[in-house]
Amino acid sequence: MKIRIEVVNDLDEDEVLIRCGRVDDTIQKIHRYVLEQSSRNTKITFFKQNQEFYFPLDEVLFFETEGEHIYAHTANDAYRIKYRLYELEEILPKNFVRAAKSTIVNILQVYSVTRNLTASSLVQFINSHKQVYVSRYYYSELRQRLNERSTYEK
Repeated sequence: MKIRIEVVNDLDEDEVLIRCGRVDDTIQKIHRYVLEQSSRNTKITFFKQNQEFYFPLDEVLFFETEGEHIYAHTANDAYRIKYRLYELEEILPKNFVRAAKSTIVNILQVYSVTRNLTASSLVQFINSHKQVYVSRYYYSELRQRLNERSTYEK
């Protein structure tokens, strides 16, 4: 395997390109590592009325679509953000996982999951009255990530 670093002065954003003959476990591990490193530096600006807020992503319980807007929910409040859910999935750390078509949850903030075999399951959060539903489609991924969450904690 050859590794080459090329410095380009007029780039707007750093880019990592992986050229390979096939995608194997090593390539997938490199890809995941690069994504994890870039997501650690994720900074999101939160908006409420005419104010901008800057606080750690760890405080976010979940992101949710409401009408045309995306909101980040903390234990006591909700803030508008300027990302789409699919964009958030790409930039958020791996402790955030899709729970429904309109929801991404922070698994480090999950207190309980009440399983419902025929419908959506209820997710409750630590130190908050807020709750969301995880759809059956996303339940198994959420369950797996919850079982692995000790590896995400700092």
